[in-house]
Amino acid sequence: MERIPLTLELLQERLHNPILREGNLTLDLRQMTIDLRPENSSFRDEFYQVLRKELQKAGAKSLGLDLSNSLIQGDFIGSDLGIRTTIYPQAISPTFSPIEQEQIEQLRGVCLELLGMSLPSSKDCRSLLRSQANLSSDISVFRGTLTMQQTRFNGAVQFANTFFLQPIDAQGAIFNQSVNFTETRFGRAANFTNVSFRREVQLFNSIFFDRTDFKQTQFQEGAYFQDSSFQENANFTQANFKQLAKFSRSTWWKNVDFSQVRFAGQTQFTRSNFNQFLLLTEATFEQAVTFREANFKLPVNLRSASILNLADFSDTNFTKSAYLNVSGLGFNSNQAKILGNPGEIGKMLSVSGLQGNQNVLRNLVQNFRALQQISDVNQLEYTKQQLRLIEFARKLFGTNINTVSAEKLIDLGFSAAQIEAIIEHRQEEPFRDRSELLALPGIDFDTYLQVSDERLSEIFPQDNPTRVSEKRSRIIISEPLLLGSWLLTAWSWFALSLLLLLSGYGTQVWLVFGVGIIAIAFFGIIYWLIDRFRRLHPVPILPNSYETYWILGSFCIFNIIGLLAIFRNAEQPWLTLGCLLLIILPIPITLIIRLYKIGRFHNQMDISYFTEDGTLRQLRLLIGRLPVIPRNPSFRERYMPILWDRRWNWLNYFDFSLNNLLRLGFNDIRLRDEYLPGIISSLAWYQWSLGVLYITLLLWTLSRTIPGLNLLIYLK
Repeated sequence: MERIPLTLELLQERLHNPILREGNLTLDLRQMTIDLRPENSSFRDEFYQVLRKELQKAGAKSLGLDLSNSLIQGDFIGSDLGIRTTIYPQAISPTFSPIEQEQIEQLRGVCLELLGMSLPSSKDCRSLLRSQANLSSDISVFRGTLTMQQTRFNGAVQFANTFFLQPIDAQGAIFNQSVNFTETRFGRAANFTNVSFRREVQLFNSIFFDRTDFKQTQFQEGAYFQDSSFQENANFTQANFKQLAKFSRSTWWKNVDFSQVRFAGQTQFTRSNFNQFLLLTEATFEQAVTFREANFKLPVNLRSASILNLADFSDTNFTKSAYLNVSGLGFNSNQAKILGNPGEIGKMLSVSGLQGNQNVLRNLVQNFRALQQISDVNQLEYTKQQLRLIEFARKLFGTNINTVSAEKLIDLGFSAAQIEAIIEHRQEEPFRDRSELLALPGIDFDTYLQVSDERLSEIFPQDNPTRVSEKRSRIIISEPLLLGSWLLTAWSWFALSLLLLLSGYGTQVWLVFGVGIIAIAFFGIIYWLIDRFRRLHPVPILPNSYETYWILGSFCIFNIIGLLAIFRNAEQPWLTLGCLLLIILPIPITLIIRLYKIGRFHNQMDISYFTEDGTLRQLRLLIGRLPVIPRNPSFRERYMPILWDRRWNWLNYFDFSLNNLLRLGFNDIRLRDEYLPGIISSLAWYQWSLGVLYITLLLWTLSRTIPGLNLLIYLK
C-alpha cells in the first residue's frame, strides 16, 4: 500500500481540517508513514506536542484519531496524548464535559466495587483508600475515538494507565513489538478483531467497561490478562495463543467466548471469576490449562474441545447452576489428564446424550481410575446409566417416525403432503436419522424445529439437576420394536430405574443403608403388630402400653435415620422413597388386611409365633438361614418361643426383621413350624426374598465404593 510520509506541515493541515466520522470530528492520519524513531527526534517531539494540544483541547466535542492503514515507525507512546487527572470527584479536571466526568465517576464506582469484593485492583483504585488525592494515582484520559484499522506498528506501543472514553478500533492492526495496556480502562467497545500481536501484549489489571472483541486475533508471544475485569461480553473466537496465555485472577461479569481458540502454550485461569457462561466450544489446549481455585456461577461449555495435555480443576468452586459440558470432548486418557477434587469433579461433568459420547465417558473413567478417584469413576458410571435409561424410555414411550400413524403425524404438526412424503419414504426404507426429514419435499427447517422441539439446549442444559442434559424431542428415529424386544427393553428400563433410585447404580452405599433401615423398621413393626395384637374378643391378646410406646418410638427413630440417609445421598429422594414404598407396602398391607379380616382360630393363640435359638445368644451372620424352623422335633427343643413378658421384647421383632433382610442379628429368631397362619409365613418369606436382592445390591455397591476392593475388581 502506498503511504504518504507525515510531515509537520501536513500534520498542521490535517489538524485544521478534521473529518466527520460517525458523527465525531476525527483527525485523519490514514495511509501515512509516521516516523517516530530516535533519529527523527525533532519531528517526534513536535508530533507529540502538537497532537497532545489538540486532543486535550477543552470543548463539548472531543477530537478522535484515525491511524488506519498507516505505518508507525519507532515507539508509539499513546499514553502521552491523554489528559492527566485523578478519579477523585473533587479533583477531576474541569476540561472534561459532564458526560465524560460521569464516565470517570463510573470508573471510580467499579474500583470501589473491586475493593469491596477484595478483588485485584490497580494503583488508581487502591488510591481511593487514602484520604487525599495523590499524583501517583493519576491516569491519562484519552477523550476521542482511536481508530487503528490495518495499522502497522514497527515499534513498541505504550498505553499504560490510560482511560479510553470512546471506542477503540484496531481491526487488522499489526504490532511488531511489545504492546503495553497495563492498568488501561476501556470505557467503550474495544475491537481487536484479527489483530496480530507479534511480541508480548500486557493487559493485566485493565478494565473493559463495554464489549470486547479479540476475534481471530494472533498472539505470537505471551498474552497477559491477569487481574483484568470484563464488565460486558468478551469475544475471543478463533483466536490463536502460540505461547503463554495468562488470565489469572481475572473477573468476567458477562459471557466470555473462547470458541475454536487454539492455545498452543500454557493457559492459566487460576482464581478467575466467571459470573456468566464460559464458552470453550471446539477450543484446543495443546499444553496445560489451569482453572485452579476458579469460580463458576453458570455452566462451562467444553463441547467438542480438545485437551491434549493437562486440565486442572483443583479447588474450583461450582455453584448449583454450574458444571462442565464435555459432550464430544477430545480427550485421550493415555496422553492427557483431567484433575479435580476427588468426589467433586465427577459430579460436575455433563454430556448431552449417550450417543456420540461413549468414548468420552470411557476415557474420563480411565482418567479418574488411574488417579484412584473411585468416587468420580462411580459418578461417571452413574451419569452413563442415566443416559442409558433415557434411551430406553425413548424407545418405549417416544413417538417413532417409522411406526407412528398418520393421525399422530397430524397432531405433531405435519401437513397432508408432508405426511404422504413421510409414509412413502418409510415404505421404501425406514428413517435412520432425524435429518433425513429435511430431504423430503415440503418439509422446511421451521417444520423440522417444530417437531423436534429441542427444549433443552445441548450447550447449556440448565434445567437438569442430575447434570445429564437430555435433548427432548417429540419424535425419535429407531427400528420398530417387536413384542419380545419391547418386553426386554421394558424390563431393562425397570431394573435400571431400580438400581439408579435405590443405590445410585452402586455409587451410594449410605443410600443403600438408608433404604435397608426403613425396610427393617417397617417389617419389624408389622411383625410386632401381627404377633402382639391378635384379637379383642373373647379374651383380648394385646400389647401393653409400655411396649407400644417403645416400638413406635424406635420405629420413628429408625425411619428418621433412613430418611436422612436417602435425602442426603439420593439425586431424586422423593422418587427413591416412592420406589421403596412401592416395594414394601402393597403386598404386606394386603396380607395384613386379609389376616385381620378372616381372623385367627388355632391352637397356641397365647404363645408367640416367633422362636429363638435358646442355646446361643450372640451376634451372628446367618447367610444360610431360612425364616421358618424345620419340622424335626430336635429343633423344637432348641427353639423356644420369645418371651412376651419382658420389657425388651419389642427388640426381638426388629432382630427378626434384621435377620430376614440382612442375614445379621443378635439371635437366631425364626417362625415356629406348627399352628402358624400361612399369611404370616408368606409375609416372612416375602421379606426374605427381598433380603436376597438387598444383600446382592449392598455387596455390589460396597465393591464399587471401597477403593481397594474396587481397584482389585477393575484392575486391568
